Amino acid sequence: MQQKFMKYDVIIVGAGIGGLYCAKHLPKNLNVLILHKEKIWECNTFYAQGGISFPKDDGDKHTHIQDSLNAGGGHNNFEALKLLTHEAFEILRELILDGFKIDKDEQNNILYTQEGGHSLARIIHSGGDATGRELHMHCLKHLSHVSFFRNMSVADLLIQEGQCYGVRAGNGSEILEIYAHNVVIASGGLGGLYARHTNAKGIDADLHGIILEHNLTLADMEMLQFHPSVYVTPKEDKKILISEAVRGEGGIIVNDRGERFLFDYDQRGELAPRDIVSRAIFEHARKNHSKIYLDLKNFTQKKFEARFPNIYRSLKDCGLDIPHQKVPIFPAFHYAMGGIEVGLDGKVSGMKNLYALGECAKTGVHGANRLASNSLLEGMVFGKIVAQDILKNTFNTPEKVFSKMSMILQKSCDEKLKIQLQNIMWNKAGIIRDKAGLSEGLKDVQSILQKDIGRMFYLNLLSAQEIFQQALRREESLGAHFRID
Repeated sequence: MQQKFMKYDVIIVGAGIGGLYCAKHLPKNLNVLILHKEKIWECNTFYAQGGISFPKDDGDKHTHIQDSLNAGGGHNNFEALKLLTHEAFEILRELILDGFKIDKDEQNNILYTQEGGHSLARIIHSGGDATGRELHMHCLKHLSHVSFFRNMSVADLLIQEGQCYGVRAGNGSEILEIYAHNVVIASGGLGGLYARHTNAKGIDADLHGIILEHNLTLADMEMLQFHPSVYVTPKEDKKILISEAVRGEGGIIVNDRGERFLFDYDQRGELAPRDIVSRAIFEHARKNHSKIYLDLKNFTQKKFEARFPNIYRSLKDCGLDIPHQKVPIFPAFHYAMGGIEVGLDGKVSGMKNLYALGECAKTGVHGANRLASNSLLEGMVFGKIVAQDILKNTFNTPEKVFSKMSMILQKSCDEKLKIQLQNIMWNKAGIIRDKAGLSEGLKDVQSILQKDIGRMFYLNLLSAQEIFQQALRREESLGAHFRID
């Protein structure tokens, strides 16, 4: 039987804000396909509780850049930060013109809030703590002309001589070769590698592994952010994140004696950047054998439920009396600052028609530690930039058919071995690191790589191996990469 030939103008891998905003800025006459692993809403964007950081005026652009540099340990790409803040005004204007609902006060002024690492209130929200969900649904309303394939795992990129001809993707039973003139990777981060994380289901660093196989560059993979305020009691790997905004608006962190200890580590206390707060919690809990809590006593029940309806509902469902009962918290993996190396146009280094954006990409915006609420803005800014570059270059891949391949995406042993990998990552490449632990973790990962495993788990292991190798090479502490040897 003749193989069905599918070709698109643009394939986008991932249905988070980066991929959707890119698709939104491509003209409707282009044939665009979005591939995603799970249900359409199963992505980090949909679960994002925090807001979107926007500089409030021209003067605040410089302050926003400086706050991002301070949080990122000065490891940021300054040109990328300038691009982010410069384009932010146009992004906000677009959202307002498109009817995106932004939370406002009784006088119809935009409500700006403050989060850790920001020197002033510049973060907008939609639906209280449902900004990501509202933004995701807002974008989908504009994409009725776009094709979506769900439950599709990308197992390889069809690359030859600096050109990407498409992807190999499958749903477990069949592998398809899908061709395109341009391919955009917007697959998210790598939370599934960790035993404790806040990421959506299916965020497993598959595409990072594929990039390595094709001798393309991953950069700053050791720069991994752990969110400090996560309700950790549920048994699932994915934990209940409690937005930075809760601390920004009155939530305090205490030990089991009710003491606010964060000021012993940083004068900003609860409003210090995430890496500092996470390490402070980790070190204080270990040194004092103490449990750590988020105390919400500064909120009334009515105020908390109105401002953070989804967090309120999630914690109530776990049996917590909010805001009267302290919430047990501990850090969990949250965000990857590094990833696929790209230029300011979003193009993957060394490629003619392959792009990466959002959390899977290393633009340099976040440096060594992402400033709270910069991620949704980055996804929109670079999603639009990538769409514009695709239209500007009008690159067309010549006709080329890759031979159909048989791949076993998952094997029976993968699930058990993945739990082993997640524990290795949490214990050896976690919040605080040392050479001995990193070296041991690398050997453990390389040992699993020798086993008879499925394709997708193999790609995860390649990414994990790269994290250990880059973390070992950076011997000094910087931002979220903190070493004690």
